[in-house]
Amino acid sequence: MTKRILVTGGTGRLGGVLVPRLLDAGHDVRVLTRSERAPQAHRWAVGDLSTGNGLGEAVAGNDVIVHLATTNGRGDVTATRALIQAAQASGRPHLVYLSIVGIDDHALGYYRVKAECEDLIQRSELPWTILRATQFHDLIAQICDAQRLLPFLAMPSEVSFQPVDVTEVAPRLVMLAEGPASQRVPDLGGPQIRAATDLGRAYLRAVGRRRPILSVPLPGRAMRDFRAGLHLTPDHADGRITFEEFLADREHGR
Repeated sequence: MTKRILVTGGTGRLGGVLVPRLLDAGHDVRVLTRSERAPQAHRWAVGDLSTGNGLGEAVAGNDVIVHLATTNGRGDVTATRALIQAAQASGRPHLVYLSIVGIDDHALGYYRVKAECEDLIQRSELPWTILRATQFHDLIAQICDAQRLLPFLAMPSEVSFQPVDVTEVAPRLVMLAEGPASQRVPDLGGPQIRAATDLGRAYLRAVGRRRPILSVPLPGRAMRDFRAGLHLTPDHADGRITFEEFLADREHGR
């Protein structure tokens, strides 16, 4: 059944994969934007999550909202609250939210923000579905890319990651958007749990650079929680695309 779906964060890395898949599935897709843009395959809906301006009109008439937008900080709470208020006033659409594995007891500030957003959604009385995923391959690559001018590659010691590819998160979100509100659904993790230093070596091999890897012991409660593996989901290693495969596609521009 065709649904009218609004996507926040639709121009981001995951949104750029999700929106075409929703269109291919036959849905009427709108992407939230703060200002008018040139027409594309989808429609634009103008509204500002930071102020609430225009959100009423942007949200009205949608069956589903897929909420991907993030400020990577406290702004997420403001944005989620504004989106919920607009949705509550416009027919109670199904709100699908992408969150992060292991945020319940994690000390990282951004994870606490995501947990607060989840709580807002759960108490909203809207029909809702929350999917938690592990870190994207893109994030690990960005950590390495940021050090490209250094004579070494520094990675946190005794920390592992379970990165997942956005092309495997997007189909799960399509399925959830098409289905009924399911509240918390099973986590989605990448295919491998690997030490950060090992992922760093894979990155250097892929980009053809020879540099030493520095295993850096980082202090703080958040790093303690990363070392404890709170952000991992070994029972839900559902992804199939490895970090090396992601890097190979990226190097070839795919």
